[in-house]
Amino acid sequence: MRATLTDVAREAGVSAATVDRVLNNRSGVRSRTREVVIETAQRLGYIADETPGSVRPTSMPTETIRLDFALPAGTNIFMQTLRAELEEQGAQREGVEVHVEAIEGFDPAALARTLQDLKGKTQGVGVIALDHPVVREAIRALSASGVKVVTIASDILNVPRAAYVGIDNRAAGRLAGYLVDRFVRTRPGKVALFAGSLAYRGHEEREMGFRHILNEEAQGLRIVEMREMLDDREKAYAEACALLDRHPDLAAIYNVGAGNSGIARALRERNRQQEVVFVAHDLTDSTKALLLDGTLDAVIDQNPRVEAREALNILIHDIRGLPYDGHPPRLQVIFKENIP
Repeated sequence: MRATLTDVAREAGVSAATVDRVLNNRSGVRSRTREVVIETAQRLGYIADETPGSVRPTSMPTETIRLDFALPAGTNIFMQTLRAELEEQGAQREGVEVHVEAIEGFDPAALARTLQDLKGKTQGVGVIALDHPVVREAIRALSASGVKVVTIASDILNVPRAAYVGIDNRAAGRLAGYLVDRFVRTRPGKVALFAGSLAYRGHEEREMGFRHILNEEAQGLRIVEMREMLDDREKAYAEACALLDRHPDLAAIYNVGAGNSGIARALRERNRQQEVVFVAHDLTDSTKALLLDGTLDAVIDQNPRVEAREALNILIHDIRGLPYDGHPPRLQVIFKENIP
């Protein structure tokens, strides 16, 4: 089936109206957005490569590029969606071969071994990486061998990487703190934090941002619990049950990582879903349902489709020695009333 204008808008991460303005050469669109729309329309076959204003290079290398991505395994729906987007978008790019490896558990040694095994087999690697010495050394070794590396969703500092693709996680944590403060501002209360693993710099940065804004602006709120769930919904359920029993006056929960369905189950079983403010991350079918029934008050979203697109584009352009001006994902707060 031929791609539609709606398909182009969805893949480019913009509105259909923006696509229409770009393809009809109307004003009011940033140059970088215009390039993304044209590139996406060409890739999907909606317009021909020779369309005026094309940004496709005139001498694209023909050899196949192999790209590998190392993502956490498990029940985290965001990770599953990101994997699907990487595979689908990779398949649409001519001369690109994409492989995605799922790493079991929060095991830095297993991740490091996976990265080490890719040396000499691939030209580019994208990784959601635990910030650990063995992982940092594996990334340094890959980069020294000529492999281009991007970090996705959670960054690692002081390693040679082409780019970080993801949201500002510290800003995301501050945004979560702001929302919690606004929801419970008229009363003092206790707040609990859940995280996947603070070995992810992204989760650590969200926690840091959350704590900072509560200290700065929410004098009546105090954090009473912090639990790491390893993105396991059953563990999240058990810990949330124990938490609610220990703190019958709990005012709010901020979940930094996955496991939202487990926390929601505990809230519903104790009939606390309407009185405990619940803020979480990543818009999925599950979190949409929790927003609609009122269990979740707000979701801070990062777009896995955009992150997949940017990771692929950055690696491909870097490997081919071509310039690329990134179009990073943006933070978006989703409430019941603005579910897309």
